Amino acid sequence: MGAHGSPEGPDVPAELREYRRTIDNIDAAVVHLLAERFRCTQKVGELKARLELPPADPQREERQVARLRLLADESGLDPVFAEKFLAFIVAEVIRHHEEIARDSAG
Repeated sequence: MGAHGSPEGPDVPAELREYRRTIDNIDAAVVHLLAERFRCTQKVGELKARLELPPADPQREERQVARLRLLADESGLDPVFAEKFLAFIVAEVIRHHEEIARDSAG
């Protein structure tokens, strides 16, 4: 049986099954890390709302993009992909922070 109860047929080579198990473990870790990240950014949003700070911080975002691109390049990951991935996450965080700010304002 695979990670979610789906059987791997006998025709799937053992080496492929092993790679898939590793991929499944990494996917689970990524999901857990994203969940932790969003739990933390939720607290940041609440703090920003309490302090009446804007939901977005363009200077920090710019520094984070540069940092992530460097880390990606050093890790053998396409920096353009890493930047797109971060942009997606940041957009979602800002959306959450805007909602928190609206809720706390009224």
